[in-house]
Amino acid sequence: MKLDVVGMAVTSGLVWGVLVMFLVGMANLAWPGYGEAFLEVVASVYPGYHADATFGQVIVGTFYGVVDGATGGAVIAWLYNRVSRS
Repeated sequence: MKLDVVGMAVTSGLVWGVLVMFLVGMANLAWPGYGEAFLEVVASVYPGYHADATFGQVIVGTFYGVVDGATGGAVIAWLYNRVSRS
């Protein structure tokens, strides 16, 4: 069985960017302090993203999450397809 690299990239990007980064960022705006440790760890990895409670930073984090998730998903699917050829 082969994995669809594009499908895996889109799915991983949406899951990490929208379901994780956007929802945790919006929850932090609604309830200050929620997910703060997670957002600070992510801010240490993504340049230009700060764990500030502003909507602009939520959008920046979501963008980084979509790109990071899509890249990771594509690499995982590609590696899976290469290894499973045997």
